[in-house]
Amino acid sequence: MRLSGPVTGGTKGWAFGGSTADLATAGYCQEEYFVEGDAVRYEPLPGTELDWSGRWHVQPVDTAPYKTRMVVVRPTDPAAFNGTVIVLWNNVSAGYENFGGGDGAEFFESGYAYAAVSAQRVGVHGTRDNPQGLRAWDPERYESLSIPSDDYSFDIFTQVASLVAPDRPREGLDPLKGLEVRRLFAQGASQSAARLATYFNAVAPLTPRFHAFFLVMYFGAGTSLEVGDEVMTVQAASEGSGPRIPEGEHLLRDDLGVPLMVLNTECEATSYYGVRQPDTDRFRYWEVAGASHVSLQAMASSAARMTRDFGVSIPLEEMQGINQVSLAPVVDAALHHVQAWVSEDISPPVQPLIEFRGDPPEIVRDDNGIARGGIRLPQVEVPLAHNSAIRRGPDVFSRLVGSHESFPVEKVRELYGSRENYLTNFAEAIRAAQEASIILTRDADPMLTEAAEQIPM
Repeated sequence: MRLSGPVTGGTKGWAFGGSTADLATAGYCQEEYFVEGDAVRYEPLPGTELDWSGRWHVQPVDTAPYKTRMVVVRPTDPAAFNGTVIVLWNNVSAGYENFGGGDGAEFFESGYAYAAVSAQRVGVHGTRDNPQGLRAWDPERYESLSIPSDDYSFDIFTQVASLVAPDRPREGLDPLKGLEVRRLFAQGASQSAARLATYFNAVAPLTPRFHAFFLVMYFGAGTSLEVGDEVMTVQAASEGSGPRIPEGEHLLRDDLGVPLMVLNTECEATSYYGVRQPDTDRFRYWEVAGASHVSLQAMASSAARMTRDFGVSIPLEEMQGINQVSLAPVVDAALHHVQAWVSEDISPPVQPLIEFRGDPPEIVRDDNGIARGGIRLPQVEVPLAHNSAIRRGPDVFSRLVGSHESFPVEKVRELYGSRENYLTNFAEAIRAAQEASIILTRDADPMLTEAAEQIPM
């Protein structure tokens, strides 16, 4: 395996998908590196299968050459580093890469570093019909990159992670510039969470590289170990020309002794319901009522990157009907808990799950269509609108974005009587969320300010 960089140049002059935060003000810097070598793929051991239990047994088979990249974001002052590197499995469901983490206040204010890994073929090569991968986006910078198949992605992820690990090679080029790493977390969202589930069940027993796993918006099943030339994107799934993310097919193994955190919205919770597992000292599962796979806030947070990398503007004003409960504060709280879990052996608090009823099971909702149970953010507990994962159309995008419908002023007045009463109730909900450890202190005041701006009376 060979590491080269930091990478510069190209026709665009910057790393695709990189941070749009003011890194210098936050005391951070960003660098991109190329990694090349030979990766193995895995297959089930003869006589075994990838079964319901999640305790899968695999073996490495043939190897293939690859060349990929990682984007490293780290504190510039070693004293500000908290010792944890988050290795992000870049998400490729859009046909190009999204990092899926490392952009929250918890990341910057608590001193993490991350390495965003391009592990899948689509991220580098794009799709045949719509090549938006790295090579097409900036051929001068990325044309030398190559990933033969997603079959090799699991070992590519391990190999790149080893370059930012506590026992990484220190002679020569160090992408962390000497930072003392004590912990390595693996994190992925959506399709990347499904890939990490397969990694956790099948590969982690052979390559005990990570100190914790954090799966965000996980539908309850890992992706296949062996796909050949097949790729998984939202467009292909919607057209029927490619696979969808698998849902609710198996458990996550419980014998590794490695902390595993799963955080879902109600969108994924329906698929995950049949594979729910009890919380243990090494497994924690959270569900957020009223939230969906994609929110308006998430779309807004990607707007600057879309403008920079693609020169397009997201028409947010035309998307007011999609879910408007941000998952970001809970992601930050969950990451904070995972850090304490690994560094201090303090387990994350157990949280109530969303209520289901019926066969097939469906989410139980109140008179406003809001899910009962689960983690309840203040805007769900003291609502000014209906927010849910209820889809408003048959397409894949509608499945992910859920719905939002503001209450009429008359209903708001009926519920709360006055502006002052609403804000008092909202402040109490914020305090309850803090006491439950589902939001961090830094998010309390912004939430109350936003509530004061949104109330229509």
